[in-house]
Amino acid sequence: MGFFSNCIRAVLHPFWRLTRGSTLGAQAVVINDEGGVLLVRHGYRPGWHFPGGGVEWNESLSEAMARELYEETNVSLTGRAQLHGIFTNFDHFKGDHIGVFIVKDWVQKQKPVPNGEIREIGFFALDDLPKGTVAGVTNRIDEIFKHAPISTTW
Repeated sequence: MGFFSNCIRAVLHPFWRLTRGSTLGAQAVVINDEGGVLLVRHGYRPGWHFPGGGVEWNESLSEAMARELYEETNVSLTGRAQLHGIFTNFDHFKGDHIGVFIVKDWVQKQKPVPNGEIREIGFFALDDLPKGTVAGVTNRIDEIFKHAPISTTW
């Protein structure tokens, strides 16, 4: 997204949030053969995140995850993803929920070129996550890989 798109998003985003009782997003924990996870750094918010985004009208949670995963990272599913959980993310909006999927069967035919939305993308070892990895990501990693109790909050 360019400067103009970011400005429009900044202006319309609060209105969009106010007109909905709740929002639903989907994120993917993509695991490579070395046990690393795929993270992205956006151009419009700080930190490193799992790839993902909002669920659109007439779209299931898993369809949204697969679509967003491909749009942001060029990763396509080659098998079924496993739902890890649905989490509340009330820090910025009191009606936000995120479905998190574990993705083990996938292919990436080519790496995406950085753009206004996705500035960086990469696989990271669990013991070497990039500086600025958000707490929700580290919490999910602890649950999935270190068998920490599953929380209901992001």
